[in-house]
Amino acid sequence: MNSNRLCKPGEHEVSRRHWLGATATGAAALSGLSVGGLGGLVSEAGAAELASKDKQVLFIWIDGGMSQFESWDPKPGTQFGGPFRSIQTAVPGVQISELMPRSAQVMQHLAVVRNLCTQDNSHSAGVPRIQRGDPKDRGVVYPYFGSAVSKLMGSGKSGLPPYVSIKPGSGGFVYQDAGFLGPQFGALAFGDGKPPDNLLRHESISAADDLARNALRTSLNRRYTERRRTENVNAHAAVFDMAATLMKRQDLFDTTKLSATDITRYGTHDFGQHLLLARNMLEAGVRFVKVTSYGWDTHGDNFLGHQSLMPRFDQAFASIIEDLHERGMLNNVLVIAMSEFGRTPRINGHIGRDHWPESWSLALAGCGLKSGLAVGQTNALGTAVEGDASDIGHMFHTWFAALGLDAKKLEYDNHGQPLPIAHDGCSAVKELLA
Repeated sequence: MNSNRLCKPGEHEVSRRHWLGATATGAAALSGLSVGGLGGLVSEAGAAELASKDKQVLFIWIDGGMSQFESWDPKPGTQFGGPFRSIQTAVPGVQISELMPRSAQVMQHLAVVRNLCTQDNSHSAGVPRIQRGDPKDRGVVYPYFGSAVSKLMGSGKSGLPPYVSIKPGSGGFVYQDAGFLGPQFGALAFGDGKPPDNLLRHESISAADDLARNALRTSLNRRYTERRRTENVNAHAAVFDMAATLMKRQDLFDTTKLSATDITRYGTHDFGQHLLLARNMLEAGVRFVKVTSYGWDTHGDNFLGHQSLMPRFDQAFASIIEDLHERGMLNNVLVIAMSEFGRTPRINGHIGRDHWPESWSLALAGCGLKSGLAVGQTNALGTAVEGDASDIGHMFHTWFAALGLDAKKLEYDNHGQPLPIAHDGCSAVKELLA
């Protein structure tokens, strides 16, 4: 490995009541941005091959910053280690925090990365840069990883929305994630894991009337785009198409079909139930499912906070790893669990840990990866990476490679401007790839 592998550093929502018909404002906000296309990405045959891939992604976003000391890289008995012990996992020689007993039991399916160094120590900079892969500045807003996968790999055979987000709070169509790719590649967010409001056709509108109205809409869209740019209309059309598909798959949200055993096993808390819904979405064929957990910014009472948060994460995370394995889905689902940074070794005056991008951890599992290992290390106190360090650009190259995409060769075509799909100063972490 190259000891200089570290590359240079480089939710926005529409309310649910607007998600079907009022994306115009959001689309217009992006009208000044160029929209990428597949034209210069790969050959026609290659594009067809990408679209046919059945690999999927489960992206678990731990918003605010999970502490690596209380999770994947504990340092018990040291100056900054805190009160919790480390425990042995199912993989000899690999230990994690005692707050994660169930994850320890599925370590043979996991790959932990302990040498992240990403340099952004604020949420406002870290959240978007991490999820965009920190590409070199080329004057455009890059897409989040979910939008990139949606663009590069499509919706697949399911016909379901290719990029969905399950999160506490409000839902809607999160067009901002798409960046220069265009708003149609944004995320469809299910607030509190619920389907969008007004999803069902109103009883006063017959099926025939609904078909006629949609035919009129399509005709008007076609006329509108004859002399105008198409990205805004395409975004509208994509949202309507998503609605039509979801109308046929309301079973995905039917909690009465969930077994009491599964509900208990994942946990009755939001995160557990959202990961259970994510499992259903993946089984139905959704290409990219993002699940968000909030409340991890533990500047005060870090240890009490993690003592509460970690068991819920551990319970749900281990459950979905077990289920994906038992269903044979880990062969084609890439699982990523991460924050925007870790937390400081130093414990502040409020018994908390602050933001620390210099040396932190994430966990991976699934397709294209080796399992049962920890890659990279920090020093004895956890204050810095020891040896090679990985930036988020290396992770994007690694994730794309696990999905069968060579980020060194593929490019976006942004109206004639070739753009790399990942930071071209970074490369995949070969120790992680199967």
